Amino acid sequence: MPAMKLSASQPGAEIGFTWPVRVYYEDTDAGGIVFYANYLKFFERARTEWLRACGIDQRRLADETGALFIVSSTAMDYKAPARLDDVIEVVSRIARLGRASVDFAQEAWRDGTLLATGTIRVGCVDRDALRPAAIPAPVLAALRRGPGIEAPGTAGVTQPTVANSGANASNGTT
Repeated sequence: MPAMKLSASQPGAEIGFTWPVRVYYEDTDAGGIVFYANYLKFFERARTEWLRACGIDQRRLADETGALFIVSSTAMDYKAPARLDDVIEVVSRIARLGRASVDFAQEAWRDGTLLATGTIRVGCVDRDALRPAAIPAPVLAALRRGPGIEAPGTAGVTQPTVANSGANASNGTT
């Protein structure tokens, strides 16, 4: 089980949620370098684990409130390559929390070297209409509190657990 931590461990990184990701063969191109689009997958895993650490169960949230999170925009910058078997630390923080969307600022680091940065906007939509919807109040509160902070359980928000089948696992869409 990978370690989950709140961190400002990388130079210049603001305090945020850090999630480790190991680079597998499937993540690389013919030259053994991480294929550029896979950073989006790494960032997705980190956001999903961030939500989980905040006590947000996305499946339960959708079932009980009809709210889904979808990516509405991305912007990426690539700084240095990652290679097979590297362990990347993905640092995620909320840059902006709105009524119906969240902007995440994310960085991928390896041993103090910045590999990639991204800004990902995640919108809340109604599952049936697929139209923008307000982020449910308990979810907004959990995001404002951050990972690992206990709060009363409400629709879609549960007490955080640190359960994961591996650093390459991801459930839900963020």
